[in-house]
Amino acid sequence: MATITDNAAAGRYELIEADETAYADYRLENGRLIIDYVFSPPALRGAGTAGRLMEGVVADARRRGLKITPLCGYAAAWLRRHGDAADLLA
Repeated sequence: MATITDNAAAGRYELIEADETAYADYRLENGRLIIDYVFSPPALRGAGTAGRLMEGVVADARRRGLKITPLCGYAAAWLRRHGDAADLLA
């Protein structure tokens, strides 16, 4: 799995590939990880980077015992397509 960094100071998870940074903006509220926005630089789009980022976000949420509330359309669609993360949806 790709190495995802939780940049808590910036409120985002980050994944660096090909010297570009994809990220997922989040905030924590009442045991929920609220994903506001997922961004992948144009150079990384279509390469699966955002999906690998989401895999890392889900793994961290599971490890920390957090539920996920996706406000971002991409995050919501990704979670719908990956039923193994359905137990984390809040």
